[in-house]
Amino acid sequence: QVQLVESGGGLVQAGGSLRLSCAASRTIFSINTVGWYRQAPGKQRELVALITTSGNTNYADSVKGRFTVSRDSAKNTLYLQMNSLKPEDTAVYYCNTVGPPLSWGQGTQVTVSS
Repeated sequence: QVQLVESGGGLVQAGGSLRLSCAASRTIFSINTVGWYRQAPGKQRELVALITTSGNTNYADSVKGRFTVSRDSAKNTLYLQMNSLKPEDTAVYYCNTVGPPLSWGQGTQVTVSS
C-alpha cells in the first residue's frame, strides 16, 4: 500500500505563491502518470495538473500558465508550484496517479484571500 503525504499548503493573499509537495512511500512518480487534484467545498475533485512518465505535462485551463508540476524521482516527491494565486484556487489539494487511484492522502489546504 503506497502512502501519499501532501504538504506545503497555507493561507496566502491573491497574487501570491505556494509550492506543494507530495511524498510517496515508494517509487510511483517515475512509473505512472501522476497528477495534482483539488477539491473545493461543495465541488467535485478535479485534476489540475499531470506529468507523464516521459515528463510531459498538461494543465487544466483554469491553472495553465500559473501552475507548474514537477517531480524528483530520486526523492519520490511530486511538486506543484502555484503562482499568481486566485481566490478560486482555494481547495484541498491532493496528489495521486491518473487513472485508477491509489489510496488518497489527507491533502493539504490552500486558502487564497482576496
